[in-house]
Amino acid sequence: MKKLLSCFGVTLALLSCTDGSKETTTGEENTISGANYLQNRAPLKPRTYLELPPGAIRTEGWLKEQLQRMADGMTGKLDSIYPEVVGKRNGWLGGDGDGWERGPYWIDGLLPLAYILDDEALKEKVRPWIEWTLNDQTEEGYLGPVPFEEDPEHEPGLQRGRRRDWWPKMIMLKILKQHYEATGDERVITALTGYFKYQLRELPERPLDYLSFWASRRGGDNLQVVYWLYNITGDEFLLELGDLIHEQTFPWTTVFLDEGDNDDPGHPWSFGGMKGYPFDATEIRKVSLSKIGGIHTVNLAQGIKEPLVYYQKDTDEKYFRAVKKALRDIKKYHGQPQGMYGGDEPLHGNNPVRGIEFCSVSEMMFSLESMIRITGDMEFADLLEKITYNALPTQASDDFMSRQYFQAANQIEVSDRTDAAFETHNHHFTDFVFGTVTGYTCCTTNMHQSWPKFVQNMFYATHNGGVAALQYAPGRVRLRVAGDVDLEVHETTGFPFRETVRFKLTLSEPASFPFHLRIPSWAENAAISVNGEIRDVPVHNRVAIVNRKWKTGDEVVLKLPMTIRTSKWFEFSTAVERGPLVYALKIPHEEKKKDRKDGYREFTEYYPVNDWNYGLLESEINDPGRYIEFVENTWDGSYPWNLENAPTELRLKGVKATDWKAVNGVPVMPGFWRNVKHPGDVKEITLIPYGCTTLRITEFPTYTVRE
Repeated sequence: MKKLLSCFGVTLALLSCTDGSKETTTGEENTISGANYLQNRAPLKPRTYLELPPGAIRTEGWLKEQLQRMADGMTGKLDSIYPEVVGKRNGWLGGDGDGWERGPYWIDGLLPLAYILDDEALKEKVRPWIEWTLNDQTEEGYLGPVPFEEDPEHEPGLQRGRRRDWWPKMIMLKILKQHYEATGDERVITALTGYFKYQLRELPERPLDYLSFWASRRGGDNLQVVYWLYNITGDEFLLELGDLIHEQTFPWTTVFLDEGDNDDPGHPWSFGGMKGYPFDATEIRKVSLSKIGGIHTVNLAQGIKEPLVYYQKDTDEKYFRAVKKALRDIKKYHGQPQGMYGGDEPLHGNNPVRGIEFCSVSEMMFSLESMIRITGDMEFADLLEKITYNALPTQASDDFMSRQYFQAANQIEVSDRTDAAFETHNHHFTDFVFGTVTGYTCCTTNMHQSWPKFVQNMFYATHNGGVAALQYAPGRVRLRVAGDVDLEVHETTGFPFRETVRFKLTLSEPASFPFHLRIPSWAENAAISVNGEIRDVPVHNRVAIVNRKWKTGDEVVLKLPMTIRTSKWFEFSTAVERGPLVYALKIPHEEKKKDRKDGYREFTEYYPVNDWNYGLLESEINDPGRYIEFVENTWDGSYPWNLENAPTELRLKGVKATDWKAVNGVPVMPGFWRNVKHPGDVKEITLIPYGCTTLRITEFPTYTVRE
């Protein structure tokens, strides 16, 4: 079933195709089998890209420092920082404490981090969660915390009930899958087979939303692992189970394809639909991506992949169309420049002061990564890049010891008086401050999967025995290509702040195979050279495929020119972008620590020390390449995500918008964007990458200046 490869000093399980067939190519010369890595088994549609096991990809430079900060911060120390929830009493360790999602959330990020860093101490923290789950499975196949005979007494801050809820199990399914891929532990196959047989027996009477609606909205996570196991074992009952899970999952495809012409938005706290199975078509029509409220934003981030997960089984193009339309509608009605969408729990429009939940960032990244492998569609890869290099870095502190529950595109104060979110009153105005348990604590545990899983999706094996580099960052990968040839690709780059990406190849023997390189949609006139010679490489669907016989020492250089451009957002406001990065006003700040002794612990507030209320000159943003100056700061490749270390900046003229006021720390937009200003209002301003900011203006009003 599996082969073993020694990579970076650790042993990794390589999963083979189990039907024995050769892979075919589309428009490429060689027909090498991709059998070293797990491909879909018939009747599932073959995947374009095949994921590599945890630890096959390693990081360098700033990205390695980012992961190490996580290991030294909350990701590596959450059991001591948040012991009441993820400590020894946790139900996933056999205890009587918290038994729902938060423990598995943490391990779902800690496990890949441990293997990417090859950190034995972190692996030891993961081990008890794996061992208890595998060793304490019941004879009927049930996995997870032992249900109480009587409802337990409520303990503040703990989720002790609903232990048979299907939803938290889905996170542990993801964990067990990763554990098997990293170690080859056959107990996982046995345990998951037993659990999925249990699900097939139980779901007709206890459907996904039996105890809560979360599982029915997030059934795609369950379905992914069902298909993964089917590709290994070939057990036909898994396909039957997959159909049942899809049937009981909230009908995202129907919702995404609906035109949203019903004026009734439903109740905001329905979170995207009605409880109950089967789903009522009349009620479904009340739910639309154009509506405020209605859909819970983390459910949306997780649910958006479900149509394409099921598309592997049912290749009706409606599933693909539904997801594409969903992304367009999300951007149109709720989008913000950093790639995310306004959603302070329910969808909340595209006003740039509306919050974005950290869980939505993490889960949208994971969904995009899943959809890239299934479809090979580079629209998903471009959006993943934008979210990762803009929204993600700013929502956690530099030391990874605190985080925001919500971030916003326009954020000029982070304090406990900030009142710009639907949820603010429920969380005693702690949603925007940086803390460990401020806002709501799902993000305290779920934030950890974001960077490690991004790393795991920098490189893939291709379906025909090659390698693909689809996300660019400093690191290296080891995998098998061309049947049985060991390849190491060493990537050196200052991306996303620099334009050049270099790949150095080392092989166990010369071999012919394709090397896939993503050409981002923002990159005009991209250039590829091999061993110093510019190559005219065919580009299909924004993927350049270099197909040749490779040898040790070969070097591929990808040049991605980054131009300055602008985009329009809420009430005709303007954002400025360059390459993969969104730029925001550089606002120096002062920090204040606060502890209100009310259960939210100590948190950090941020206040601006300079003016923030600037607009942009309409004449200049109409020709940004001419009027906006790009500055490349000195940078040694170390951690870049703060004001002090920002590797790039933009300099341009701004207009002092004295009519733009803050109310309770929230920048309330002027009522009319294109106002006339006097030349004396024009000032020089500096923009830096969004991910380097804590306070920021990203969406600017525009002004005409006249005498």
